[in-house]
Amino acid sequence: MDYLRTLGSAAVSTLVQKSGLNLPFTLGSKVNTVNTLYNLYDGTKRDDGSPVSVFEYDFSDASKRNTRPLAQNALRKLRITRHPDVLKFMDAIESDSTIYIMTERVRPLTSVLPSWSSKDQQDRQDWLVWGLHRVSVPLTFLNDPCSSTHGTLNVNSIFVSPTGEWKLGGFELLSNPKEDTSVLYTSASLYPGLMTIAPPEVKKSGWSVLKQHDVAAADAYALGLLLHTLFNPTLPQPATAQPPHPPPPASSRGSIPGPLFALFKKLLNPSPGTRITAKHFLEVGTTEEGFFSSNPLVKVCLGLDNFAISSESEKSAFIRTLTESKASLPPEFGANRVLPSLISALEFGGASAAAILPLVIQLGANVSPEEYSNTVAGPLVKLYSSPDRGTRMALLEHLPSYIEKLDKKTVSEKIFPHLQTGFTDTVAIIREATVKSIGLLAPKLTERLLNNDLLRLLAKLQVDPEPSIRTNTCILLGRLAPTLGYNTKRKVLVPAFSRALKDTFVHARVAGLLAFNATIDCFEIEELATKVIPNMSFVLVDKEKLVRDQAFKTLNVLLKRLETHAESMVRTYLPLLQGLTKTSPARICSGRS
Repeated sequence: MDYLRTLGSAAVSTLVQKSGLNLPFTLGSKVNTVNTLYNLYDGTKRDDGSPVSVFEYDFSDASKRNTRPLAQNALRKLRITRHPDVLKFMDAIESDSTIYIMTERVRPLTSVLPSWSSKDQQDRQDWLVWGLHRVSVPLTFLNDPCSSTHGTLNVNSIFVSPTGEWKLGGFELLSNPKEDTSVLYTSASLYPGLMTIAPPEVKKSGWSVLKQHDVAAADAYALGLLLHTLFNPTLPQPATAQPPHPPPPASSRGSIPGPLFALFKKLLNPSPGTRITAKHFLEVGTTEEGFFSSNPLVKVCLGLDNFAISSESEKSAFIRTLTESKASLPPEFGANRVLPSLISALEFGGASAAAILPLVIQLGANVSPEEYSNTVAGPLVKLYSSPDRGTRMALLEHLPSYIEKLDKKTVSEKIFPHLQTGFTDTVAIIREATVKSIGLLAPKLTERLLNNDLLRLLAKLQVDPEPSIRTNTCILLGRLAPTLGYNTKRKVLVPAFSRALKDTFVHARVAGLLAFNATIDCFEIEELATKVIPNMSFVLVDKEKLVRDQAFKTLNVLLKRLETHAESMVRTYLPLLQGLTKTSPARICSGRS
């Protein structure tokens, strides 16, 4: 099978068909080899191209054939176990020499742990405690309702999904003592290195002794050792892991947080009858002031899961928590888990929309440029069709944060048709925000929209009841002027700015004067003299000094432009007099023929 992976996908497909296998995936690069039991590969699902992981159990080597029951148990148990925190089974292929198990795309926890070694101590601790929570929940599920023992709980049986969440796998020995096919009690010795996490009772009497104890006992002991490995990766196993299994002294705490250390000692109790279970560990941690309940990442997950059914006050409290902890969120968790949930929440609108949108934009910064369009921009664009005013207002207020990532076609065809309803909204603040947004959107509008549809809408806003909207509309027209078509400038600018000069609102009149001043290059010289100055001269004697002062400033600028042009003109323009004799003028003046 290694030979197949050295070939191109077409060659692999051909050889697979000849061998009788029809793989539902294409194998990619090799990620890891775990305990010589299996190889982990990145893969691609054939039917839709989505990323997957592939666990390959290869028995072509005679030394591995006796481990086949472990692989078959992993396949059987993973296929029937459904839990959000358990590795998601997708498909499997079994032949005489190989078993392939296809799951959701994951990475081994062992490959992720080193990247957190250099992080801030508190951030790393929060991440590890969150991970222990994600492991304790499915472990409790397997022990309690499933009445089973996992049997191989360690860093090699935990994986990390693209969302950054820990997933429990490693089901090679998962067993229910009441089943005849339970491999934990008969074949555990086939699992390489398993004795390193075996509890004292197993080291004393073998794996079959577990049938006499609580199904959670062995997993609880392994959970204690896992806790030590996660927080003290450079330290050897605690002394309690070896006979005579003394209780962990205070000096063995290392970097284990205080609240966890007390339970850590109880998890490693050498007596299975008095050893606490993963369920007890989880219950203590999730009390009101427990180490799980107070963990920011656990809070975020819980808040996301319950957001849709939360009250507005609960939503506000959760958003505050998320805002405070967003900087410490694992990037993949923020981009792939939190972000989609927030975008989904935005679709329902409501009072929380204004607070959610900034988080969406900030977390979206961690999304790759290739994925941004679909992951962030696409959902944001769809929100422009929302009738919820809170959502629309938030979109407009934060437009500067994402406008550069939107293309011209998207703005013209998907945003503007919905945006233009804001010009006629009955709520003034929406109309004003819509006007202000055009300054950012205009460069991405088509010429037809800019020179026709938009100007018709702005013309109506120049007579809006709200003076601030009339003022901002005039300012906007002044900024848009250089981008308008030649004929549009001739028809629109002077009437629009002149209308502002007749406004009853002082600042609207000032805006009209400033617009004339700013767009001086948009007018022909003749227009300045025959249209602009005559249409603005009356405000030179405006009742408000603020307007009069600006009028004279603008007039001076216009006059200087005209003076400069006049100096470049010929002294006279009398073609009739060219070529006449010296006496001709006298004759003409005297009226003689």
